[in-house]
This record gives sequence, C-alpha cells and structure tokens, in this order.
Amino acid sequence: MTKSTDILSHSEIYIDKTKNLTIDDIIGKNLKFEPNSKKILPYGYSPDFNVWIKFTLQNNSNSILNRIIEYDNPLTTTVNFYDPDKNYQEQKNGLFSKDFTRNSVNPTFEAHLKANETKTYYLNVSSYITTLIIKVKLWQEEAFFNKEVFHQIILALFFGSMLILGVYNLFIFFFTKDLSYLYYVLYIFGIVFHQLVYVGFIKFFIESTQTIHNLIEAASIIVAFPVLALGMFTKTFLQTKQYPKHNLILNAFLILIPIAILFFLFSNGYDKYRNLFTMLLLIYLMYLTLYAAIKRNRQAYFILFAWTIFLTSGMLMFLSSAGIFNIYEHVPYFVEISFILEAILFSIALANRINSLQKEKEEANKKLLDQQKNETKILAKKVEERTVDLTKALEEKSLLLKELNHRVKNNMQTIVSLIRLQNDEVEDERLQDVLMTIQNRINAMSHLHELLYRKDDISSINAFEYFEVLVEEVKYSYQKDIEIILNVKTELRIEDAIYCGLILNELLTNSFKYAFPKKEGNIYINLEKNDNTFLLEVKDNGIGYDKKSIKDNSLGTLLIHTLATQQLDGEIVTDSQDGVKVSITWIDYEKGKDFNS
Repeated sequence: MTKSTDILSHSEIYIDKTKNLTIDDIIGKNLKFEPNSKKILPYGYSPDFNVWIKFTLQNNSNSILNRIIEYDNPLTTTVNFYDPDKNYQEQKNGLFSKDFTRNSVNPTFEAHLKANETKTYYLNVSSYITTLIIKVKLWQEEAFFNKEVFHQIILALFFGSMLILGVYNLFIFFFTKDLSYLYYVLYIFGIVFHQLVYVGFIKFFIESTQTIHNLIEAASIIVAFPVLALGMFTKTFLQTKQYPKHNLILNAFLILIPIAILFFLFSNGYDKYRNLFTMLLLIYLMYLTLYAAIKRNRQAYFILFAWTIFLTSGMLMFLSSAGIFNIYEHVPYFVEISFILEAILFSIALANRINSLQKEKEEANKKLLDQQKNETKILAKKVEERTVDLTKALEEKSLLLKELNHRVKNNMQTIVSLIRLQNDEVEDERLQDVLMTIQNRINAMSHLHELLYRKDDISSINAFEYFEVLVEEVKYSYQKDIEIILNVKTELRIEDAIYCGLILNELLTNSFKYAFPKKEGNIYINLEKNDNTFLLEVKDNGIGYDKKSIKDNSLGTLLIHTLATQQLDGEIVTDSQDGVKVSITWIDYEKGKDFNS
C-alpha cells in the first residue's frame, strides 16, 4: 500500500435529499448507492442534501494495519464518520464539531484492520453555509504526520510573512501618514483572516463552535473586507479623482458592496451569489489600473502585475468555492504563493511611491534653497552688522557681570569684617557663636561670588574648589582637630551651588559644635551625580544625637530643610544612629558636565 490512497474513487455515493436518514436507515433499508470513480466531487453550494459515502477497506497482510482517513476539506460544516468497530456510532469532526483535541487542519478518523480483515465504513457529509467539495484519502500514520507537519509549516510561513508585511507597512503609515499604507495594511490583515478561515487554521485559535458558526455566517464580510480595503487603496494610490467618471463608478462600488453584505447577512436564499459583487469590484479595479497605466500614471505600472496575480488567484478561489475548478488539486499552495507575491509587489509599488515623493521633496527643497540663497545674500550684511553689535553687547554684559560679582563679594567681606569686629568685643559665648554662624553663612555666599569673578564661564562652578574653601573657613572658625575628607565628582550649576554651600556650612557647623566633645574626629563629604540625580552626603563619626532632643524649628535645621526641599526640590534623609549622616538628593533637569576632582 502506498503512503496515501484515494478512497473516493473506490467508494459508493448516496444523495440524501431528505437530510433525515440515520446510519440505521442507511444499513437497514438497503438503499442503493451509486458507484463513484471520481477523486473529487465538487457539489458547490449545496445546502439542500446530505452525501453518504460508503467504502470498504481490506487488509490482505498477516499483520495489523493502522490507517488515517482524511477528509480533505476543512470548511465542510458537518463530517460524520461511522466505524463498525464502534458499532457505527457517530463520530463528528466537521467545521462545527466540538472535537477540540483535533490537531490537524482537515477532519481525520482512525481505521484499524486486523490481519486479513475487511471492513465497510460510512461518511455522512453536508455543508449548508460553505461550498461542498468532497475528497477523501487514506494515509499511513507516519506519512500523514509528516505531510501535516509540512502543511502547517507552509501555512505558518505564509501567515508570518503576511503579518510581517502588514506590520512593516503599518509603521510606514505612522511615519508618512499616507492613507494608501493604512488601506494596504487593512487589506493584508483582511487577507490573513480570510485565509485563516479558508484553510481551516481558525479552528486552532477559536474553540467556541458558536463563534466559528458566527464567523462562517459572516462569510460575505470576511470576503468583502479585504476587497473593500483594496478598493480604497487603489482609489488613494492611483489618485482616481483625476479620472472623474471612473472615480464615480468606483465610489458606487464602495457604497454598493456594504449594502450587498447586509442583504446577504439577513437573507438565506441567495448565498450562492454573495461573492458576486466583490468579484465584479476586483475586475473593475483591474480595468481601472489598466486604464490609469494607459494614461501614463506611473504608479499604475507597478501594481498592474500585482493586480493580475490577485485577480487570477481570486477567480481561482471563486471557482474552487463554487466547485467548478479546484486549483489546489494541481498547485497545492498556489493561492498562498500568489498572495505573498502580490503583497510584495504592492509593497514595492508603495516603496516607489516614497521614492517619487522624496524626489518631489528634493526638487521643492532645491527651489527653496535657491530662494534662501538669494535671501541670504540680501540679509548677510544685516546679519553681520547685527552680530557685531550683539558680540559687543555680550562682552559688555560679561564684564558687567564679573564686576557685579566682584562688588557683591567685596560688600559681603565688608559685612563679615564688621561682624568679626563686633564679635571681638562681645564676651557672651552664646552671642559669639551666633555671630560666628552668621559670619560663616555670609562667607559661604561670598566665596561663591569670588569664584564666579575668576571664571569666564559662569554657568557652573568647580564644586570641589568651592567646598574646599568652605571647609577651610569653618575649620578656621572652630580650631578643632577634625579631619575632613572631600569626595566631589561633579560640577554644580550656580543656582544649586549657593544652596549647597549654605547647607554644607550649616552641617559642618553642627558637626564641629556638637559631634566631637573630644575635639577630634572625621567628617566625610560626598557629592556625585548619577544620570540626572545629584547626591550630597555629609557624615561624621561623632557621638550622634537623639532626634527627640533636637528642636525641629531651630534656625539651622529650618534653613537646611527649606533649602533642600523647596529650593533644590529634593529629599533629605538623616541618620543619627552611628554618628550623623545627612543625605540630600535632587534632580537636575539641565544637562551638566562631570569631572574627577
């Protein structure tokens, strides 16, 4: 026995026009079956009768034979199998069956024959929505498995290729906003869904029999949707408004087909004509493209060949569904190959459209550049004069700003000197401490202006240099053996530097005053930037403190908190368990530059 054998041409056929006969009637009434010699029976749209198929399998060998019976049409709505080993109990495996364990595209059944055994089997098939095309094969198990794997791989490659084309052109639509791409994407997705139903793949994704039933009932929509999308694509791609009469006819088709779909959805007697209008539209689109090519529409040349392929495959699918000619009998994957070739050709046409638009854009840009050159010559002298004026004004502004920073620094130093003189005359230690704190706060701002005065670029400052000056100022004020370790890895914008300087001054003052009763210890200062986030950490290894014993409304604490949370718009975290560690983080929304100290 070969790997696969045609069963239908060796079977007998009985047409049940009553659609009421059971297997008991078929066997018990001794009905007359007609011999059949055809390998395929194309009944077309035939909702008014059932077809009973009777065939006999004989095992002439001395071993057990296990075979697969394949009904080669996934769209037949009812396929019932009757096996004598199971007392001819009905086994349902059609499009509307609830057999969710099936992992093949077509309905299949098992046949087991003992050595030298002969059995007679029956099939009862009907299709009241889809066309009835009967083809039955007998397979060896391994051969059928290999064939089915290959078949599903080919279909998966087809669907994958079409979806990739669809997604690719969808992204182009988002980029170009050209409606031709949108209609083309809708067409591709419509074709993919149509083929999922047409080849029976949809059963792998939808388990609900009612949902599949509803989809088949809406077959006119499934067929018409990609054709309508293709009509809209042709309308925009060929710009048919330049052909008024033909554009009017196309608009009439685009309006008529949705009306026809509604008619076929709500009527039962005209299903055989449900694809007529879509086929007429396909023919007209072919004619319109040919007409545009004759009128020297460059875009029409690219899609004319694609239209030829699409129309041919569409006609062959129509002939197949009507039971007139089954193209799959001669070229198994002709339609899938045609769709992929047609989709590729349309994509090439769309790519050429981009090139044409790009050339038009380049020509327009060239004219614009010529115009701009003329205007540039006229404006060049004025721009040059204005540039000289602005450069002079900028130099004057920079000089004025440096002088302002110098004077602000001198004024602050005068204030600091006055505070020091006053401090020398005061004997109250508490008042002396207050004056020294004020003095250091003013110095924190004064040193910043001094650094700005020495720089040409005042958008940012060297934070290491600035912090180093502040540290030395505080160490000089308190005369304690405290070692301060600086780890500064970034610059600071001027706006942030003034706040960080005041915060650092307050934190260092607190550490010097309260953290080291033995007047020795270490203070660690860390400033770094990760992405757009700054981190300022000040940590000492002093005695720490109890948060309950510290007043939250003291001026120093209030100043630190206000500067960190409101001015820097950051967050502050204090840890006083092992010494005191204050961490302040804030986000810099302007691009800065990092450096290693």
